[in-house]
Amino acid sequence: MKEILEAILSEDASPADYAALTVPESYRAVTLHRDEEQMFAGLDSRDKDPRKSLHLDEVPVPELGPGEALVAVMASSVNYNTVWSSIYEPVSTFGFLDRYGKLSPEAARHNLPYHVLGSDLAGVVLRTGPGVHAWKPGDEVVAHCLSVELESADGHNDTMLDPEQRIWGFETNFGGLAEVALVKSNQLMPKPAHLTWEEAASPGLVNSTAYRQLVSRNGAGMKQGDNVLIWGASGGLGSYATQYALAGGATPICVVSSDTKADICRAMGAEAIIDRSAEGYKFWKDEHNQDPREWKRLGGRIRELTGGEDVDIVFEHPGRETFGASVYVTRKGGTIVTCASTSGYMHQYDNRYLWMSLKRIVGSHFANYREAWEANRLIAKGKIHPTLSKTYTLAETGQAALDVHHNKHQGKVGVLCLAPQEGLGVRNAELRAKHLPAINRFRGE
Repeated sequence: MKEILEAILSEDASPADYAALTVPESYRAVTLHRDEEQMFAGLDSRDKDPRKSLHLDEVPVPELGPGEALVAVMASSVNYNTVWSSIYEPVSTFGFLDRYGKLSPEAARHNLPYHVLGSDLAGVVLRTGPGVHAWKPGDEVVAHCLSVELESADGHNDTMLDPEQRIWGFETNFGGLAEVALVKSNQLMPKPAHLTWEEAASPGLVNSTAYRQLVSRNGAGMKQGDNVLIWGASGGLGSYATQYALAGGATPICVVSSDTKADICRAMGAEAIIDRSAEGYKFWKDEHNQDPREWKRLGGRIRELTGGEDVDIVFEHPGRETFGASVYVTRKGGTIVTCASTSGYMHQYDNRYLWMSLKRIVGSHFANYREAWEANRLIAKGKIHPTLSKTYTLAETGQAALDVHHNKHQGKVGVLCLAPQEGLGVRNAELRAKHLPAINRFRGE
């Protein structure tokens, strides 16, 4: 790994130099162990500690197959799927690996006693497999996390509909929280030249997810003038949704849980902000009953901020806790677009407010290659900015996942993999200088 890192840090190594490097037999990776699937049995979610389940192991470099690439990972990041994996909720990810392993001899490589996690990376291509022509050793890349087979016609209009669609590093092995990652070549995209490795690694999953969910015709199809209610507007997903609303001529109504998070939204340019903690919203009376009076109170507050208008779009990801309110406050004919369910998967709402007001609920999950490419292009052009707030070492990934699990983070948290320190990898200093305040917005600098 030392020679690989030296080549990357030299910044002038050629494709031939990279091709001549020896790929190591093993690498360090953040893993789950199959024999620990039941380690948190009987505990409440909040009491499950990722620091106990996530291990830093030395594992063999996987065999490179057709259409694949081995990437030296300089940096990665923690997503909610890392947290879910680490606490074995809602299911153990080894079930995903079992099913994937039955698909083909190539897929069988993923079904192992350990699972290398991570659905983001920024790094450098080391090797490409047969059939890969668009990428070569030495290319500086980021990776999106959609893994597809595309042997079925179903996925050829929207690859997210491929029956064998999976999330890399969550439903497949050899993810990005490691020194080396195995990806399909159609996961690769150019690294934004004005960003550091850790900054470039942080947008991938959440930026692409927010783009499809809010902007794409496969999601809400946001347009100029729309009012968009964004839950968790300073968080990993919400911070990108807020940026897309502002960049697209819409009005974000940002829901946050503290003054600090409200200040971040204001720094992004948002003006309509609801601090749900300060204003005391409690959408559930108890474990089984919601409080429609709180839905109505939220709707009234929204209209105060919008000059009497309801929201056209609700950007939903908390799930159970907020979904009833989301359906209620959406305008007649509006759209609730949902991905994830960080507060619970069993959503409840009053269907009268949906069907009688002709509202739509749209399910959205990550993004196809084209959507991810467009989202990354906007990052590269400085139109949308990373929301990195803090960076951990690979050995500290368990702590990083715990902080995300307990919502102690802002935006995204990064993880240095091969990169020996923060601040490396910038290739376009001029563009960086132009956008530096926005790049550092979530760091409080």
